[in-house]
Amino acid sequence: MIALADDGRLFGLDYQLLFDASITAINVFILFILLSFILFNPVRNMLKKRQDKITSDRENAEADKKEALAMKQEYEAKLKAANKEAEGILSDARKVAKHNEEKIVADAKQEAARIIARANTEAELEKQKAADEVKQQIIAVARLMASKVVAESISEADSQALIEQTLNEMGDKTWLS
Repeated sequence: MIALADDGRLFGLDYQLLFDASITAINVFILFILLSFILFNPVRNMLKKRQDKITSDRENAEADKKEALAMKQEYEAKLKAANKEAEGILSDARKVAKHNEEKIVADAKQEAARIIARANTEAELEKQKAADEVKQQIIAVARLMASKVVAESISEADSQALIEQTLNEMGDKTWLS
């Protein structure tokens, strides 16, 4: 059965028990305060530092993300500008090439016109030369024939005048056709 205290109580609630309980409570309280300084505060500080580090890392990550987005937008803007600049350069190159092409074609046409003019001039000179040769041959033949026919009746001066008169009557146009 249950052992009863001397005075019939279940447990002996006396001054000694209360004193021991209060000393134990004070010791527990002192131990709690001492352990909180020794163990709890360092653990709290460590947790606080970890929480601050996580918050800092999160803020840094957000800042890095914003910076990366800004850099991406800047890169895209530069890329668009570079594409526009490249398009402008290509457009300018096309214009220069077109201008050069037109200049080359114009120069070729001018050269062709000069060659044609020179060929026409040379042909005209050759035509004049051929006409002069034909005139000289006709004159020689006419003189030979005239000298045989009228060898004794017409003098050399009269023969020359007759040839000149005949040539003037015929004109240059007769020799050109």
